[in-house]
Amino acid sequence: MDRVDDRSVRSALELASRAPSIHNSQPWRWGLRPRGIHLYADLRRWIPVTDADGRDLALSCGAALHHLTVALAATGLQATVHRLPDPDRGDHLATLELTPGPVPEADLGAASAIVERRTDRRRYLDWEVPDAFVAELAGQAAEHGALLRPVTGASAHDRTVAAIRAAAREQEATPGYHTETAVWSGGGRSHDDGIPASNLLRADGGDTARRFGEGEIAQPADGTDGALLMVLGTASDDTLSQLRAGEALSAVLLHATRLGLATCPLSQPLEVARTRAMLRDEVLGGTLDPQLVLRVGWAPAGPPLPLTPRRPLEDSLER
Repeated sequence: MDRVDDRSVRSALELASRAPSIHNSQPWRWGLRPRGIHLYADLRRWIPVTDADGRDLALSCGAALHHLTVALAATGLQATVHRLPDPDRGDHLATLELTPGPVPEADLGAASAIVERRTDRRRYLDWEVPDAFVAELAGQAAEHGALLRPVTGASAHDRTVAAIRAAAREQEATPGYHTETAVWSGGGRSHDDGIPASNLLRADGGDTARRFGEGEIAQPADGTDGALLMVLGTASDDTLSQLRAGEALSAVLLHATRLGLATCPLSQPLEVARTRAMLRDEVLGGTLDPQLVLRVGWAPAGPPLPLTPRRPLEDSLER
């Protein structure tokens, strides 16, 4: 039986750690076995005021899971994924059985996009995203058990923005929210996690941006935002659906990066029950459970945004 190369596994885990997560909290742990990897939610990195029901945590771990399968395939390791394998352990989110050898479906372009992707909170150019690109992004989500719907029409757009604004008002009035946000942004936590000032805006991000502290990234001079809003939804709203939504998000973000698009996930309107219901009923027509809103568009001219920091791999490993 062929041996699983430890260096390949570690390289893939390094890439998986580049997955997006709520406030760059990186709330995952990896358990290494001779021919497998276990994914656990790291509850020490749960952000309970912002993410009271753990939705953001599950989506973040789902994104890391998809990043890992892409990275493993690129290194010649086939991963068979078993989600929620232990009903007695709610933090055990997935087990990956590894088989060495060529992986026919390996996507080297997606693997390279892992290090190119950024969360871009700036206003985007007013160029339209081509319908063909929208269809491709929706196809990526569908392959992972989720639906990605563009918010079209002024009414649906206004309702989505209204949900985002209402969620911001409710969270800002919640005790502990400002403290928690400050801890996880602007360098308030450490140099290995959280969102540093170098990745935040100097000024208010507008209608769809979460309010953080003062950052270092300048907004474009044009005051309009040409981003297309899209809602990622699933047929149900349990932990498995949230995990799968995170995998779908990862696939969409990596494909958007390959298309040259800028992206910014918006979790805030899903963190509040009332605004989550607004999106479900008023934007999706009650047909899906929304899991995330995504801004997609064309980035303004300028140098690439800096990478956000990541923890050393050893900090997230258990053997």
